Amino acid sequence: MEPQILTTFPRFSPAASEFDFTSWMEAQLHHVEQALSQWVGVDTPAELGDAMRYAVLDGGKRLRPLLVLAAAQAVQGLPQAATRAACAVELIHAYSLVHDDMPCMDNDVLRRGKPTVHVQFGEARALLAGDALQVLAFELLTPADAQVPASMQAQLCRLLARAAGAHGMAGGQAIDLASVGQSLTEAQLRRMHSLKTGALLEASVAMGMACGVVSETAQQALMRYAQLLGLAFQVVDDVLDVVADAATLGKTPGKDADNDKPTYVSLMGLEPARAYAQSLYQQSLQALAGSGLQNVQALSALAHMVVGRSH
Repeated sequence: MEPQILTTFPRFSPAASEFDFTSWMEAQLHHVEQALSQWVGVDTPAELGDAMRYAVLDGGKRLRPLLVLAAAQAVQGLPQAATRAACAVELIHAYSLVHDDMPCMDNDVLRRGKPTVHVQFGEARALLAGDALQVLAFELLTPADAQVPASMQAQLCRLLARAAGAHGMAGGQAIDLASVGQSLTEAQLRRMHSLKTGALLEASVAMGMACGVVSETAQQALMRYAQLLGLAFQVVDDVLDVVADAATLGKTPGKDADNDKPTYVSLMGLEPARAYAQSLYQQSLQALAGSGLQNVQALSALAHMVVGRSH
């Protein structure tokens, strides 16, 4: 049975003298969790739904759904489409983590502060849960009723598929695996992470924009913002892998160094990498300022959150 769709997402008043990011984010996170709980692992056989729900619910920063919703609100997009797009991109992210953590990939035992899915449910069920989450993402983007126009459905599917596949996240992961023990230039490292991590973050902003109508100038500015944010996210991730502990990260620290993987810290050094993240943040704000859009406070605050995060 089709779960009851949430037909609006929480909004903020652009007339407010000061944007309350904490309240905005809490409202969006509640909205996303409610929708994911309605959709993930419903009426599935042989405990598959338990593994799917374990992989998705009650954990994670939900950065990608927040970017979708913030971008959709900036362009006054269709709430029903934005809700589905926000959940779909999170499902793709969750499936990628399930598969990346498996012994044949990164072989990790801790994710979001709890045992990884293959540790909890076994490798076979973890593999199937990841497969099912990937497919569910596209099912959410293509509702049978008319609440999301067919042309918008097609555009959202295209954006997500491109970002998740061989020319996006999966391709970046392949480069990552092939680069273990190798010395990469900054340009090579940037390309790898623009695919592995950046593609899905950029798609989140693009999918939010696709829920509405936006000028060419605004579109280019928001995509520039998304590219800078995706790069900053990875630089900060590399820094945290060196300086944070497992309790703070919610995953195993030091894995990149242990696996002899190239990172921004190994290439630049710790302090230069931190400074680079701050530079990318400032550039992302400049991109937003050039969009000509009024309701970009949430996007600005999300960039600040990415660079200032501790996990």
